[in-house]
Amino acid sequence: MRWNATRNLILAGLLLLAVRIVAAGLPVRAAEAPAAPAASLKNDFVSPPARLGTRPLWFWNGPLSDAKTVEIMTRSAASGYAGFGILPSEKMTPAFMTPEFLAHYRKAVETAATLGLKMCLYDEFWFPSGAAGGELAKRSPEALSQRLDMTEVSAQGPLAFRQPIPRGRLMSVVAMNSATLERIDLAGKVRDGSLAWDVPSGSWKILFFACVPDGARGLVDYLEPESVKKYMALTVGRYHAALGPHFGKTIDSVFYDEPTMHWVQGGRAWTPAFNEKFRRRFGRDPALLYPALWFDIGPETAAARNALFGFRAELYADGFVGTLQEWCRAHGVLLTGHQDQEEIVNPVGLCGDLMKCFRAQDIPGIDQIFQYGRASRAYKVVSSAAANFDRPLVMCECYGGTANMPVANLYKEAMDQFAKGVNLFVPHAVWYDPATMVFPPELSYRDPTYGPVLVDYNRYMARLQRILQQGRHVADIAVLYPIATLQAGYRFGVGVPYEGGIIPPEADYMDVGERLSLDVRRDFTYIHPDILDQKCEVRGASLHLNNPRNFEDYRVMILPGSRVISARSLARIQAFLDAGGTVIATTRLPDQSAESGQDASVVRMIAAMFEPALKTSGAALWTVRRNAEGGRAYFLPRPTAEALRGVLDEALPVGDVVFEKSPTVRDGNLTAIHKVVDGRDIYFFGNSSETPVDCPVRLRGKLDLEEWDPHTGQIHRIASQPAGASTRIRLVLPRVQSRFFVAAGAPQDDRERPGR
Repeated sequence: MRWNATRNLILAGLLLLAVRIVAAGLPVRAAEAPAAPAASLKNDFVSPPARLGTRPLWFWNGPLSDAKTVEIMTRSAASGYAGFGILPSEKMTPAFMTPEFLAHYRKAVETAATLGLKMCLYDEFWFPSGAAGGELAKRSPEALSQRLDMTEVSAQGPLAFRQPIPRGRLMSVVAMNSATLERIDLAGKVRDGSLAWDVPSGSWKILFFACVPDGARGLVDYLEPESVKKYMALTVGRYHAALGPHFGKTIDSVFYDEPTMHWVQGGRAWTPAFNEKFRRRFGRDPALLYPALWFDIGPETAAARNALFGFRAELYADGFVGTLQEWCRAHGVLLTGHQDQEEIVNPVGLCGDLMKCFRAQDIPGIDQIFQYGRASRAYKVVSSAAANFDRPLVMCECYGGTANMPVANLYKEAMDQFAKGVNLFVPHAVWYDPATMVFPPELSYRDPTYGPVLVDYNRYMARLQRILQQGRHVADIAVLYPIATLQAGYRFGVGVPYEGGIIPPEADYMDVGERLSLDVRRDFTYIHPDILDQKCEVRGASLHLNNPRNFEDYRVMILPGSRVISARSLARIQAFLDAGGTVIATTRLPDQSAESGQDASVVRMIAAMFEPALKTSGAALWTVRRNAEGGRAYFLPRPTAEALRGVLDEALPVGDVVFEKSPTVRDGNLTAIHKVVDGRDIYFFGNSSETPVDCPVRLRGKLDLEEWDPHTGQIHRIASQPAGASTRIRLVLPRVQSRFFVAAGAPQDDRERPGR
């Protein structure tokens, strides 16, 4: 799975380092960066402390020696790196987790303590996380992954049917009429390992669903906490036994890498306790829902799939990530790491739910390797998960797997990602033995291309991390994360799970997100349906995300293309519209509910919100329905950049950040992010393109601004002019350059206080 493990390890360390950087002396368990005094923020920007530099993944891929370890660490610290995440790799000697290996690891940690560096524990040998370098299969084979198999038998009734049940733990046995889709639970007809049933007239499918051992790649059952604990005992548990006094001090974090469910055959990861846990959670038996995992079962299909795949996503989030997070908190360190294939539109066969899998994690993360911008569509999903769950840090493992990478890409990647909410970088970087490097380039002092630029690069990154790890995000626009339509559209046995299995044709949310960020240049936050239901309040014509730290107020809710939606979520969106808010729907309007028996309610609410405008849509770019409270409901059948820009210019002319002219750039992007840090509005603009930019930009509010240059540390006042309810600035950015604009005084956002 790519080079994510390395990247994640560095990233975890980097994230924690960033926390330390922003708040020296803050206990490791408090995964947040407190507000900094203005003088301290400015001083750290001009002359960033060494501890703010990035923390690379360090691949141990050769024979280890204490002398070489000390040399690499000392020279890397001189390059501006602030720590490491050691990734045990192929060709390393001594072997993983031997006493000799742990002795070398101890030497590295002690050297880090001497040099004032921080270390992050990578939780595995190579990747993906979950095999303990092969030790789990040897020591605890019962803890390995399980999968769900289906056996289908056709029967024409009337017929006396007799058949032994398949091997494994029987989860469900159901008869389904091929014509009417009637389903009958046959569990009561199983005796002594066989099914005996008198088949009625008609054509029937008799379906057996059994949970069986899989064990692919020696990986753990990610859905079962007790199995994950056995895995952890062989990895982080051993590190703690050998290095316990360093935890919460020099060792400040743990990094996991790509533990996704697609490793199991067919992506059908399951666990024997699924039914029991489902019954405890929902008070009903899931047996009759199982056929929906493979087949259309009629009007209940969407709700059944949401119930089963949604619960599997929760088991995954709690079973692996949640169990590891609990261990980290108990041992005084932070948890980071990332999933595999984050950029895939449908995560159901991968991690279940790319936002929910981070709900317990200190530092949500992503990886961006191979080609420039490969994971661009997913940056906002992961950073939005952090915003939803009120986490201040967002990690990215970056740069690996790109031979002959231009030096400019060090900065291009950073600008693009930090403008989309990433704020902690883990370079995929240093190799113990460059001669056997697997994923070039090596970003170390030894490389003639990158070595000379690392000090300046780390100063630049320190400035970005120092500011953007602080405060809260500001955005006018929320985009509903359409997990209900993704789950309803997914089923086993079709497509390749690694590639998303089934991508519902209406699922345009990532495309809409990219057009908003890169073409229209209006920032936004994806909102998970659970968060919309639990944390979002309608406050007049705004929708308030009620978090203690990262609270946000949205003036626009975008409902991306969906066939299925939670009726509860739709009711909240309708209430926002009725109170005067703006709702924009794209591509397809939903007509089914994620909850059983609520389809008619969804149809009613959609009609109330969008008709009669839909009847007159024709070839228009959009249609709109207005209500008495000033609310507007737009429908964009084709959500092009032109259509999105036109609607937002009409519905939200005084936006938070508005480019008056939309420059066309090439080989990169022009992006922006707004945060409120220590009571001040701070705007970051990145031009990662090869096109110089000179254009007017409006920032909402009356602002007195300074321009802070993260490339040089220089600060100066800028000229600005009032533009109605906004302030107009002239944005001048050469190719591959970025700037901060920092306001003096209190925030201009009159919704700054959570109690408003």
